[in-house]
Amino acid sequence: MADVILVIEDEPGIVDFLERGLRGYGFTVRSALDGVRGGEMALHEDVDLVVLDLMLPGRSGLDVLDEVRHARPMLPVILLTALGEIEDRVRGLDAGAVDYLTKPFSLGELAARIRAQLRVVSQSTNTSLRAGGIEADLLSREVRYHGALVTLSTTEFDLLVYLLRNQGRVLTREQLLRAVWRYEHDPGTNLVDVYIGYLRRKLREAGNVREAPIVTVRSVGYRLDARD
Repeated sequence: MADVILVIEDEPGIVDFLERGLRGYGFTVRSALDGVRGGEMALHEDVDLVVLDLMLPGRSGLDVLDEVRHARPMLPVILLTALGEIEDRVRGLDAGAVDYLTKPFSLGELAARIRAQLRVVSQSTNTSLRAGGIEADLLSREVRYHGALVTLSTTEFDLLVYLLRNQGRVLTREQLLRAVWRYEHDPGTNLVDVYIGYLRRKLREAGNVREAPIVTVRSVGYRLDARD
């Protein structure tokens, strides 16, 4: 059975080009011309990968990506971006897109990148992240710390997952703001510190321990200690 690719793009000419071309490479292709319909299809239809334009009517591509990442975290999304959309491209990758192509692009290259991402999905049956005694299930959004259930808000879960994906790495407050809250640098906000505090408290309480494995790196940011 052919893999199903969902194209969310508002330019009919590009949609027609992609539909014809990707079908020629053996894919089944569905399409939507706006962010509202595209988001609905990504969430509720049986698709294997999304090719997503960032500039869409109705809802932005970043909004669609954010919703897909929360509801279907294992569904790969490849972004289509205009030449000058560097900041949006970075936001998209930080928000969970697996790859991007800049317009104009080669259909052959897009097909190759789609195949590569589908191989990654087919080879990966692990839908959970583990480090430092923490286990987060990406599908059920359930978190356990040393076996004990930890109840987290949506934002707390997103922050923890980003730390888990980057376990052992020092992450700056600016990186965390972009990845979790979609903010650019704002020296006046203490959101990151507040939510790190929430996470630490909930992990300590659930695990009945004195310290959570989220380490403060002075003057830089935070690191999730990967040691169990």
